Amino acid sequence: MSSSPVSDPSAPPAPPARLEAHVIRNAAGASAEVLNYGGIVVSLRVPDRAGVFADVVLGFAEAERYLGAHPSFGEIVGRIAGRLTAGRLRLPDGSTHQLVLNDGPNHLHGGGAGFGRRFWEVRRVEADSITLHYHSPNGENGYPGALDVELTYTLRADNALVVQTSATSDRVTPLSMAQHSYFNLAGEGSGDALDHQVQIFAEHHIPAADAAMTLSGHLTPVGGTGNDLRQPRRLREVVPQLFGGHGEHYFIRATAAAADAPTRVARVYEEKSGRVLEVSTNECGLQFYTGAKLDGSLIGKSGCAYGPHAGICFEAQGYPDGAHRPELGDILVHPGTPQKRTTIYAFSVA
Repeated sequence: MSSSPVSDPSAPPAPPARLEAHVIRNAAGASAEVLNYGGIVVSLRVPDRAGVFADVVLGFAEAERYLGAHPSFGEIVGRIAGRLTAGRLRLPDGSTHQLVLNDGPNHLHGGGAGFGRRFWEVRRVEADSITLHYHSPNGENGYPGALDVELTYTLRADNALVVQTSATSDRVTPLSMAQHSYFNLAGEGSGDALDHQVQIFAEHHIPAADAAMTLSGHLTPVGGTGNDLRQPRRLREVVPQLFGGHGEHYFIRATAAAADAPTRVARVYEEKSGRVLEVSTNECGLQFYTGAKLDGSLIGKSGCAYGPHAGICFEAQGYPDGAHRPELGDILVHPGTPQKRTTIYAFSVA
């Protein structure tokens, strides 16, 4: 049982011989570039209604830039995606573990040196897919148990990027990863995404309790709230109605199993390009983030500054406090039973 504060290891781990970038492609001409650092999706090029390809995720032109500070562009975040209040992790056996605090009073995205700030081993590269592996030792950032994670990106022939994870642990421990790309369907250098039309197919959300994004734990119907995105709404109309203009955690289901087929949870349409993004997952929840904290200080791949809402995130994940509140989304990994999750980002045109 641990109760003392844990300091955040701010320095990234020593790099391997080189930072590696791998490009996967499908027969239709779509491509994705992936780093062996953070499992980061550096670029994702898909066609518009005229067949013109553009990169639809925010990021940097130089791979080395990802070794520095940035707002989780394209990362696999974990062990726990999202904020855990006061970094206090409570497990069903009654034990309490203090995680690193790297977001004011809270633990965010696994800590300042979470999965998105670690080097992964490249296990397999094929024309249309790449598989990475990361070993997280017991006690890393305060988490109990040694954990092995396998991550596979596959670019299907229908222009869907499939994200599959499989994880095993030597003891009961929480795991709730998320793919943290910022999407702009008009192209990453095209300005803000405020005219994107967004739908999220969820009946309930779990709002934050205060400006520090303290977890409320209250399952709340979306009806009659600004978080109701069951029908398409332009982002510019939605943002003023959201808490801090940020976005919320949407509840999809209480349990997720490897056998569960991904179900559609979100749809985005950008009128000028005609691009459509549909998000499907077998995860328990979806964190929608509007990119509200982008402030123009970061220069993207096209040489343009990323201002507020330059990209939007659809982070399929469990509820951050799911180890203690399984009714809001069970996130525990049990020895002998791999945790398997699938999220699909499917692109088409209208």
